[in-house]
Amino acid sequence: MPTRRSIVLLNTGDGKGKSSAAFGVMGRAWARGWRVAVVQFVKGGKWKTGERKLAEHLGIEWHTLGDGFTWESTDLEQTAARGRHAWEVAAGLLASGELDLLILDELTYAVHYGWVPVEDVVGALRARPERTNVIVTGRHAAPELVELADTVTEMRKVKHAYDQGIPARKGIEY
Repeated sequence: MPTRRSIVLLNTGDGKGKSSAAFGVMGRAWARGWRVAVVQFVKGGKWKTGERKLAEHLGIEWHTLGDGFTWESTDLEQTAARGRHAWEVAAGLLASGELDLLILDELTYAVHYGWVPVEDVVGALRARPERTNVIVTGRHAAPELVELADTVTEMRKVKHAYDQGIPARKGIEY
């Protein structure tokens, strides 16, 4: 069986846990001495998430480059521009050869909304340095990303507290 030095993982679907699973791997990779970085495509700087606090504590490079959920945006063109900028940052990190793990949190949305061409993402992932493992998260994963990924996990919602009127909670959702 052929082996590669790195793999691409994709966490997608409508269920909870896509980013949380990626951040679990982040902690595992850090504990193994890996150089890790995270680029978030949707969440904005005002988000004070637990995973970001953990990454800062561990010295993990973290980029929160979005401006929030698209349905809350007052300027969709600016939101799209931020998504494109996030991809520029991510592509640079991906090509650098300095990382063992790069988490591209919510990248699927940037592709789904047309901010970043799927061909650009696929090309950059295929051309990544041998040592750089990548985790991509988000709903609506393009078929090209599903095809490219070595491991694809689809989170499926069975039931969610939000549907019962229970808002997101610190320590659980963020």
